[in-house]
Amino acid sequence: MKTENIQLTTSEVAALWSTYIQNSVTRCFYKHFLQHLKDPEIKPLIKEALSLNESFMKQVEKILQKENFPVPKGFTDEDVNLSAPALFTDIFALSFLYRSGQVVTIFYATAIGKVARQDISAFFEDCLFKRTKLYKTSLDLMLSKGVYDRPPKINYPKSIEFIEHQPSLLKTWLGEGRPLDVLELGEIFFVVERNCIGLNLLMGLIQVTNDKEVKEYLIKGKKLSKRQIKTFNEILEENDSMPSFPVEMEVTDSTDSPFSERLIMFFISTSNQIGFTTLSYGMSVSMRKDLAVHYSTTIAEVLKYSAEGLEIMIHRGWMEQPPLSPNRKK
Repeated sequence: MKTENIQLTTSEVAALWSTYIQNSVTRCFYKHFLQHLKDPEIKPLIKEALSLNESFMKQVEKILQKENFPVPKGFTDEDVNLSAPALFTDIFALSFLYRSGQVVTIFYATAIGKVARQDISAFFEDCLFKRTKLYKTSLDLMLSKGVYDRPPKINYPKSIEFIEHQPSLLKTWLGEGRPLDVLELGEIFFVVERNCIGLNLLMGLIQVTNDKEVKEYLIKGKKLSKRQIKTFNEILEENDSMPSFPVEMEVTDSTDSPFSERLIMFFISTSNQIGFTTLSYGMSVSMRKDLAVHYSTTIAEVLKYSAEGLEIMIHRGWMEQPPLSPNRKK
């Protein structure tokens, strides 16, 4: 199918624009990691991640230029200081790659369902295939190094069951009386896992950030992340599902920032958006009322924190405007 005369839809522009921006962000992190990585198994994976980032960005740039559409500024080499000492350990670099793989595979899969033009669909299919392969490799390496914590397990049921509609049973089912089901257990586990990785990131960024306003914002994020770990860890412990999820320190003693404040704020802002989405999904599959309370409280806190970050970025002139539709009310 020829695409020369088929204009990009808003969904296609949004997917391409976001792909360029997000890859420009993680590109800066991968470039910093590669300056210091020593592990012979981790380093090739980060190199591959960087290569994919740059390849995807070039393809988006080519598509947009052909459409005479402005290419986003995103983040460049100006946002990463390659002479700065290592801020994180090699294991954190692997965890970062693993976590980013979780995020982008979902993003690319979602994008495929929103685009129609053949060349755009093919591009996102290629992105999904390559990043899924890299994610699987990073996961396998975490398993072989013994740094991947598996989600909780249950005894296999002997048969299927249906929930009976009885007032007393319904109260128990929706309340705190019954054990967690597998949908609830899985989502709670990954809330804790995400925040453990995020907490390490925040501790490192707080350590090197000199901007007072940005540092205070990051400290708020650290407290919020700790609350989530504590809250959802306690739920797992009460269910006798697994011991407390520990937070390993994967930050060096460096005080020289490898990243610009704009990059730091944007990355945390994006993490907030992803956190809101994943918490909302966790809430949607949870039928216990106490879980709904925990999720809704946490979501409200994340939204408030996200709004504060957005205000800082707009006030500083750091927030790149996504493409707008014409204002026909003028």
